[in-house]
Amino acid sequence: MKLTQHTVRLVLAEPLRISRSTMTARDAVCLTVEHDGADGHGEAVTSHFYGLDTPTLQRLAARTGERLARFADPETALHALRAGELDAPGTPAAMTAATESALLDLVGKRTATPVHRILGAAVAPRTATARTISLTSPGRAAAQARSLAGAGFSVIKIKAGDRDHETDLDRVRAVRAAAPAARLLLDPNGAWSESRARALLPRFAELGVEAVEQPLTPGDPEALARLAARSPLPVIADEDAVTYEDARRLAGRVHGINVKLAKCGGVHAALRIAALIEGSGTDLMLGCLTASTLGIAPAVHIGDRARWTDLDGHLLLADDPWTGIGGSDGFVAAAERPGLGVRPRARAQIRSAAS
Repeated sequence: MKLTQHTVRLVLAEPLRISRSTMTARDAVCLTVEHDGADGHGEAVTSHFYGLDTPTLQRLAARTGERLARFADPETALHALRAGELDAPGTPAAMTAATESALLDLVGKRTATPVHRILGAAVAPRTATARTISLTSPGRAAAQARSLAGAGFSVIKIKAGDRDHETDLDRVRAVRAAAPAARLLLDPNGAWSESRARALLPRFAELGVEAVEQPLTPGDPEALARLAARSPLPVIADEDAVTYEDARRLAGRVHGINVKLAKCGGVHAALRIAALIEGSGTDLMLGCLTASTLGIAPAVHIGDRARWTDLDGHLLLADDPWTGIGGSDGFVAAAERPGLGVRPRARAQIRSAAS
C-alpha cells in the first residue's frame, strides 16, 4: 500500500468566535491510501487547542505511510490499527482517526460496501445536525437563526462565554424568538467557573435551552460531575472527555459526552465509548472540529447512534473541497455508495505535493 498526502487551506465563510479564540481558517492534511488500483481518503485538521500544527500533521502522515507500507492489504492494516499495532507510540488521535477513515474508505470501495454497513448499520443514517451560531450580537444571532430555521434546521447550537453574561442571555433570547420551534444547545467552551455556572444555568433553562456543553474550564471533571448532579438542564462533557478512560470516569455522572473522532481516535474508538456509556444515564453526542466533508463523513456513518448530533463543520466553510453528506437542509446523511461515499471537488489551494 502507498500513502500520499496533500494540504488544503480551509477558509471559513465568516469568523467563528468562541470564548477562548476566533478562527478564520485552518489547514487540512488529506491522506490517500492506494492499493490495487483503488484509493481511500481521510483528513486531519490543525488545532491549536490540541497542539497540532501543519508541519506536525505532515510529519505524522509521512510516518504513518512508512508503517502502512508494511501491510499486505488495507483489511489487515485496519485490523492492526484497531488493535493498536499500526500507529507509532504517541500518535495523536486526530492522525489515527484520519488513517482509519482512509482505510475504511478503501476497504468499502474494494468490497462495494458503504462504511455504515461495515460498521453494522443496515440503513444509511440520516440525522438532524445542530448548526452553530458563534459569539455575535443578539441581532445578528437572531437573523442567522431565522435563516437556519427557514432552511430546515431544527437544532441550533449557540456559543456562550461572552465577558458580559447578560449578552449571552440576550443572544439566546433572540435566537429563541427568531426560531421558536428549534431545539437549543448552549456551548460556553469551558468559559465559566463552577459558581458562575450554578448562577447562570437556571436562567438558560428558563429560556428553553435543552443542554449545555462543557460549561466549566476543562481539567476538573469532578467539578463537572458535581455541577451535573444539581443542574436544571443536561450537562454534556466535551474537553473533559477526550479518551475512553475520561468517558469511563464520567459515565453516569454527566448527562452526555461529546465524542469527536479527532479527539478519541476514530469511529472504532467512538463506538467503544458509545458501548461504555450505554445504559449509564449518560447519552452520546457526536461532534466535530471545523473540517471538510471528508473529515466529517466518518462520523455521519454512525450518526444514528447519538442523542445529539453536531456535525456542521463543513457547513462553516467558504469552499468545501469535498461533497457527499449534505447538511444545508439541516440533515447530514451517509450515502449508499461504497466507502465513505464522498467525492472531491476541484483541488484548489493545495499547498504541498504528495509525499
